[in-house]
Amino acid sequence: MMVKVLRLIGKDAGNAPGLVLWTLNKDCLKAFKVECPIIAVTGTNGKTSVTNYLNHIFTSGDKKDLKIITNKQGNNLDTGICSLLLGECDFHGRVKADYLVLETDESHVPVIYSKLKLETLVVLNFFRDQLDRNGEVETLILKVKKFLETYEGNLVLNADDPNVARLGLANPNNKNVHYFSVERYSGATDQPYEVGEGKYCPFCNSKLEYEYYQYSHIGKFRCPNCDFGSARPEVVIKDVDLQAPSFVIDGEKYKPSHNSIYYIYNLGAVYTASKLYNISKDVLHDTFEHFEVNNGRLEVFEVAGSKLLVNLAKNPVGANMTLRVMNEHPGEKELLFVLNDNLADGHDVSWIWDINFSVFKDVTRVVTSGSRAYDIAIRIKCSGYDPDKIVVKPDLDRAMESFFSTVGDKFAIANYTAIQPTRAAIRRYKEGTEDAND
Repeated sequence: MMVKVLRLIGKDAGNAPGLVLWTLNKDCLKAFKVECPIIAVTGTNGKTSVTNYLNHIFTSGDKKDLKIITNKQGNNLDTGICSLLLGECDFHGRVKADYLVLETDESHVPVIYSKLKLETLVVLNFFRDQLDRNGEVETLILKVKKFLETYEGNLVLNADDPNVARLGLANPNNKNVHYFSVERYSGATDQPYEVGEGKYCPFCNSKLEYEYYQYSHIGKFRCPNCDFGSARPEVVIKDVDLQAPSFVIDGEKYKPSHNSIYYIYNLGAVYTASKLYNISKDVLHDTFEHFEVNNGRLEVFEVAGSKLLVNLAKNPVGANMTLRVMNEHPGEKELLFVLNDNLADGHDVSWIWDINFSVFKDVTRVVTSGSRAYDIAIRIKCSGYDPDKIVVKPDLDRAMESFFSTVGDKFAIANYTAIQPTRAAIRRYKEGTEDAND
């Protein structure tokens, strides 16, 4: 009832109703009667995008009449999913839908799906993220692994991330493990380009050998001492051309709307999960070419004669991938970096020192904003970038005025609690300039 009342007055219920119920009863998820298949998406980066893609796919083509319940805006903890189900159930706890497609925080996978029956789990990647909340990445991986030791449902895994690929061996009795991989693309390197976590074999502790790195620790790897890394993916993305952009899967060429290798891996996960549910190739082509998440994930704005690409980055890998996209863009460009340290971000922002700012290419100016605007400015200065080209504006509206005082190609990075305020500030500035010109 609380969820429905909040919706009626135009408010997002978020975690609040679920938090109340969870406080009263930690086993409250068992009270929901869910008979439809549940598809969950987890991993450090890309959860929201992949969840939104799958939701779009399941409501397209000949499946457009299906009822899909999903947490499009995140709310991926136990309390958030509890709130979602509260808003969708009847007074008997029955949740009527054809599918539940749920973005799920990595640490909450065991908690939630020990109480709800999971049909398919998609695991994208594992990177170091929010140390003061999650701890070391190995701790997180072991939590998910323990859950998977008795799980026999569909498991979609990134074969190019050793932290993820290892999970396919958690339960030797599970015959429903499906790997996806991306062949070497033109930007891959023989040595690590950014900070990564997958250095040693989780089974024999030998140092992993890489044929190439796509980004961070994602790439073609093998253990020289055991057979880890020998999994044969059933989905392999080939002929990746980020200039077109295009790639080939199962002999068909796809033309995605974005040109990041990180984005291509997300589509690999989407494609592999879609195969399990017999999604038509026509729907996949249309979705890959035209669907946009538009919530700060590779979102494009046209503002005052400038083209701006905005992306969420809540850890070094996310930031490094946006910088890679920026550096691969020809010509001069400017960067806005908005950094907060709110509870949901993690108060520890030491992760910014693992961002590779030394690779700046044709970046003529940087504007920093947010509650830790000075921290990120100092980090960029320490990378060797000219401090005279760094403008610090903690207030977002003042930052937008400075950022758009020039015209050209622009990129923006914002962390978790900064992304929506940044998008709102961009819109305010855009509306203000348009009104002034009327």
